Formats: sequence, structure tokens, C-alpha cells
Amino acid sequence: MPKDTRNAAPNAAQTWDKASWRAYPRIQMPDYPDPEVLAGIEAQLARYPLLIFAGEARRLKAQLGEAAAGRAFLLQGGDCAESFSEFSADNIRDTFRVMLQMAVVLTWGAQMPVIKVGRMAGQFAKPRSAPTETQNGAELPSYRGDIINGFDFTAESRVPDPQRMMQAYTQAAATLNLLRAFSTGGYADMHRVQAWITDFVSGPEAERYRDVADRISDAMSFMAAAGVTAETAHDLGTVDFYTSHEALLLEYEQALARIDSTTGLPVAGSGHMIWIGDRTRQIDGAHVEFARGVQNPIGLKCGPSISESDLKALMARLNPENEPGRLTLIARFGAGKVGDNLPRLIRAVEEEGANVVWTCDPMHGNTIKAASGYKTRTFDSVLREVREFFAIHKAEGTNPGGVHFEMTGQDVTECTGGVRAVTDEDLSSRYHTACDPRLNASQSLELAFLVAEELRNRRETAGRAASASKAG
Repeated sequence: MPKDTRNAAPNAAQTWDKASWRAYPRIQMPDYPDPEVLAGIEAQLARYPLLIFAGEARRLKAQLGEAAAGRAFLLQGGDCAESFSEFSADNIRDTFRVMLQMAVVLTWGAQMPVIKVGRMAGQFAKPRSAPTETQNGAELPSYRGDIINGFDFTAESRVPDPQRMMQAYTQAAATLNLLRAFSTGGYADMHRVQAWITDFVSGPEAERYRDVADRISDAMSFMAAAGVTAETAHDLGTVDFYTSHEALLLEYEQALARIDSTTGLPVAGSGHMIWIGDRTRQIDGAHVEFARGVQNPIGLKCGPSISESDLKALMARLNPENEPGRLTLIARFGAGKVGDNLPRLIRAVEEEGANVVWTCDPMHGNTIKAASGYKTRTFDSVLREVREFFAIHKAEGTNPGGVHFEMTGQDVTECTGGVRAVTDEDLSSRYHTACDPRLNASQSLELAFLVAEELRNRRETAGRAASASKAG
């Protein structure tokens, strides 16, 4: 058992290597039946190219540093768990498209850059609340994501299979290839995105958002009249788009970790940003040990059970140099519980003088079971948690740095509510998630409009305060 490192912040380059996590307690990870097959897959993956470039991860970290300082805003969203069976170019395109729309609306509200990070090209593994599940009296190991085992409720499907890592890698590589094409090939043209937003507000149910859409349209028309178009201004036709996932399956993460030839530092090559889940953030656990050594931006999920002392120790462990943009704290408490938890954690961060990005995950604390038996989330609960997050940061005088949603560009019926009023009775019609319920395209964009209102109100309040200070 490793020694207690709660008060230690060792230099990662001197005390870490990409396999050091294997000496630490591991949870939420599979026990593969054939170690030799597993070792062969790991060796094969270790010869494959990285999925991302280290320079991209450094660029994202610099941008997140701006979010930590209140000069940018993070939009992170995508699938609960990426699926092998649902994989298609159309699904990637549609989620990318909705995130672009959300980002434009949020940019209008915040009047600052919006950093776009997808839960894509790696979000294949999921922690579970129980190691087994029961259906019709039969008990089998839980489904842990397509990178580990199968969704079908059969004994054969639920056996962890290391070959699945190869399929996950191939799908992630194809996803990244398409995302890069969309980001730079003209699909992300701001004028095109603005037209999509106009389509959303054209229906009577979205009329309340039409004023914002009209203002965005007017701004785009003004720029076009002034000669600022995708043809004349490169930034209007391209976007930076990054990928992220929970680094849960450490055999996969280790195989894709390398030394960056530019800096000489280790980099997780599986995605631009990786995060540690609320169930795997043990200070002396394997997941924290792996994440502390790579130079990528790191996310840390913070649920109601995290203590102030543990948060301080985790910040020291994961970001000993207090580097801006290195650490994003992802708050996930549940509507009505934010006030009991977020203020104490904010104060712990302030006491340490830590550079962090505070972002709100309003999904994971608001999962319920509908009368129909489907797992769901209500739009109103998601929105309430976001508003509580903003209100507390206002009261504490700190920056609400971003939002983190489980969402899809598809017209699914998994979360209830929103302007198009998905009901409990609707859930069965298009319930496609392999794990947790996601916001659909309409709900995601509506939420962006409502978050934009929060950002605008915050900006206007800050402006009035600054004017009053000057007048005084």
C-alpha cells in the first residue's frame, strides 16, 4: 500500500511513470479473465498513434486558464456513454452542430470566448453504483460501457473483453477525424450556425428566445455588411473543438500515454481533457495517481460527499504548481443541494489560493425514475441547479466558469420538459441511451439560451458595479 500522500505534492516528472497507478488501489475497473490477452491488446495499442496532439492539449489548458480568470466560459457536453452500435457520421455531426449553436448563444450572453469541449471520441467507460444488476430474477455483472463489456443482458455479453479497446480506439480516431474536418472545413461558419439558431426559434413554443436570436442575427448582418465573413476572417469559418472523457479504464489510458517530444512531459493521448469521477477520486487511488502525471487539463467531479480537506489535498496532488487551466472542478450536487455544498468548497479553494475553473454538471445529481420505469431527468431540475450554481458564485464573488451537460444532437426522448414538452409518456418512443438520460437537441439549445441570460445578467451587474465604483 502506498504511503499517505495527503500533504505531499511530489514532482510528477521525478516520481511518476505511466504504469505507477498499478501499485495503487483500483476501483470501478474490470477484472479481465485472461491477463495474457489483455497484455497483448495493451502492447498493440501502445504502438498506435496518439489520438490527439500534445500541443492541442496545451492550447486547451491555456484557454481554460482564461476561464479560471473569468475571461472565457467552458461548454462541455456530449454522450453519457458512447455506443458502438449508435456510432455514425450523422450522430457526430448533429451533436457537433448543437454544441456550435449553444456556443454562439453563450458567447452572446457572456461577451467572451466559449471553449467547446465534447464528451466524445473516448467516453466509452462508465462507473456503476453496483457491480451487478438483476432482470427478471437473473443477476449478471453490470454493463460498464462498450469499451469493457456488452449492453445485452446475457452472461456472454457481460464478460469484460479487452478486444473492445481496439474498437473504441478505432471509433475515437474516426470521430476525431470527422470533428477536425467539421471544425476547419466550413461547416462551422458562424453565419451557418446563426441560421440554425433562427430555425429553432421560428416555432411558437420558442418565441421567448426570439429576441436573443434576432440580436445575434443583427450582429452577424452588421459584420457581413462591414465585410467580415468566413472568407475574409478565418476565425468566423473555423473553431477550436476539443474532446474529453472520464479516464476510467486505466489500461487503455496507459497504452495511449506518451512523452511529448516538444516538452519532454507525459501526455494522455486518448483525449485533450480527461476527468476523474466522483466515485474514483480517492487521494491514494489509481485514478488520481495516473491523472497527476500527465500534462493534459484534468477535470475533477465534486459531489456532496467530498470534504474540504479532501478537496485541498486533491488540488495539491493534481496541480502542485497551481497552473491556471490545469484543474477544472465539476460540481454535481443535485437541484436544492447546491447551497449546502458549493459555498464550503468555494471557500476551501479560496483559502488555498488555487487556480481552478468552476463548472456545473446539473445532470448527475438529478436522475430519477419515472412512473413508466425509465430513468430520466427533468429539464426544470437541470435548470434549477444551473441557476443555483450561478447565484452562489455571485454571492461568493467568484467566477462560474462553465457548464457540463450530457446531451445529444438527436431527437431523443430521455429527459422530460423543455419547450417541446417531453412527458413521461413520451420516454418510450425514442429512448436510445446506453446508460443515463441525455438532453435532446431542442432541450440543449433552450438550456443554452437560459444560461446565456444568467451570463448576461452577471455581466450587466458587474458593469453597473464598475460604473458605480468609478462614480464614487
